[in-house]
Amino acid sequence: MDLLGLPLQQLAMVFGAAGVAVVALYLLKLRRRRVAVPSTALWIRVLDARPASSLFEKLKRLLSLLLQLLILAMLVFALGDPRVKGAARAGRSLVVLLDGSASMKATDVPGTRARAAREAVRRLVREMGPADQMLLAQMDSEVTTLSPMTDDAAALEAALTDYAPHDTGADLARGLRFGLDALRGAANPELVVVGDGAWDAPRDGAGEVRTGDVPLRFVGVGRRGRNVAITAFAVRRYPLDKSRYEVLLEARSFSDRPERVELTLLADGAPVDVSHFSLDAGATVQRVLPDRAGANASLEARIAFEDGTADDLPADDRAWATLPERRRARVLSVTEGNRYLEAALLLDEYLDVTDTTPARAAELLQPGRFDVVIFDKVTAPVPPGTSAVWLRPEGPDAPLAAEPGFAMAPPGSAIRVDQVLRTHPLVRFASDLQEAHIGRIVRYRAGAGDRAVVSSSVGPLLIAGERHGDRFALFTFDVRESDVPLLVSWPVMLINAVDWFAGEDPAYLSSFTTGTSWRVPVPAGVDRATVESPSGRRFTAPVFEGRAVFSGTEAGLYRVHAGDAHRLVAGNLSDPRESACAPRATLDVNGTRATAPRPGRAGTRRELWLYALAAALILLSIEWVTWHRRVTV
Repeated sequence: MDLLGLPLQQLAMVFGAAGVAVVALYLLKLRRRRVAVPSTALWIRVLDARPASSLFEKLKRLLSLLLQLLILAMLVFALGDPRVKGAARAGRSLVVLLDGSASMKATDVPGTRARAAREAVRRLVREMGPADQMLLAQMDSEVTTLSPMTDDAAALEAALTDYAPHDTGADLARGLRFGLDALRGAANPELVVVGDGAWDAPRDGAGEVRTGDVPLRFVGVGRRGRNVAITAFAVRRYPLDKSRYEVLLEARSFSDRPERVELTLLADGAPVDVSHFSLDAGATVQRVLPDRAGANASLEARIAFEDGTADDLPADDRAWATLPERRRARVLSVTEGNRYLEAALLLDEYLDVTDTTPARAAELLQPGRFDVVIFDKVTAPVPPGTSAVWLRPEGPDAPLAAEPGFAMAPPGSAIRVDQVLRTHPLVRFASDLQEAHIGRIVRYRAGAGDRAVVSSSVGPLLIAGERHGDRFALFTFDVRESDVPLLVSWPVMLINAVDWFAGEDPAYLSSFTTGTSWRVPVPAGVDRATVESPSGRRFTAPVFEGRAVFSGTEAGLYRVHAGDAHRLVAGNLSDPRESACAPRATLDVNGTRATAPRPGRAGTRRELWLYALAAALILLSIEWVTWHRRVTV
């Protein structure tokens, strides 16, 4: 016999200590009950017969003591969880991975696929053999253990209540590696995967996952995959009019037939646009919705069948995006007079511009007073924490040293733009730079890390870089000696520079993908942020290098609270692999075909502690009856 609970030595100590207490109670002298009688003569014959029955009285008390010790022995025996010898080693060790990805929210089966998966696992639990053990784990973008390795069927069924799919993809490679690690060294291991089978071949940074000698089982759920999804959704403000924005949306059909769909766009919860279009089977449609207005914080897109019926996966029918906060940037313009500069800065209502002359600039250039300073052909010391735009600077405080003289175009011609670094934020939306004509430029000696954003055949026209942590943009020509102020690109580049320095983060993401690591900017000096998920769950996220780092598992709008700052963050499924939710009947893992699970070996579970408790209850009942009938008293 094997003891899976307390070892034999501890059981002996428990029985010894409790047995001593029981014996001590029985050695106490019984206190007889006082009874009033009318005459002592009635008790003479009883007292005469008492010596003859004293031995029987002692035996009765001894029998009661033995019954109590036997009951105690049964209870202590149950603490050892005794099993038939070898039974614990003869059973199987099963790890069951439940697919917890977004596709398990599909409604093509009664309830959802998640409900069908729960019922399938309940059947596996009820079909366990008498010595089988099972561990349950949920597999989505992470692997979450739901139960320890146990043979307790009630505990396993209770653990299933914690299973709930997330709005993420499923990492099959991570799940299989977890299961194989959990089964390492276990007797008769088996790995069971329960889900719809809509996974890629399991491969990760360590290579292909192979199950080796561990049998692989698969339980499939789901019937069909008629679905349309929003697979991409983003928004950006226009640099010249930040009250307006444009939307990029990608819709895709995963149905096996053409579908008519309705697309609804909501701004801050209110519908602002509704459109109808057709999607062929398996087709992808990208739509750009330009020049939209009406949203201050967030946008939401919804897609549905035009006839009002629901598709099989609602998790990807909605998508969210957030708009960057609009705030006024404080700009100081240092110039002797430049109408082109003044006119360009008037185009953005979110610029708080102060004009000054070079003579008065020193008294205004104080740390923290302005976000951006623009120097027009002059220089001055720039306070720390302030970025600057230099228009052909002349003086010792310029970020780059100028070479003597000017670079000129050949006689009868002008300097033209040859190259534009389109990926740089300074030239976003600056589409007509190739039409510029410039009279002359100054050559500046750029430093390591400086970038020539716009270049000509005779030298750079716009240089961007960073000095002591502060960014700068330097134009090598005087705009008054060119036709650049007549181009749309002129005010665009100036406003882009302000945005690059102090406005919208060029790396701003209007939405994140669920199941990935998110890095959300927070104010300086904050070391922790509180995140509220779309369902209302609150958790704490650490801050690393000025960004709160966490992973979102729900699609919707999150609220990030960091110090006194509050930010709205959007999370979307955006995973075509999950939206392609048609189930698969088989599971192949790098050449290994999974088979159907087998029920455990028939027989009783041989949990002898139950019989010990039953025996103790029976003995207790016997002792109670005999005590009341004065047999053991």
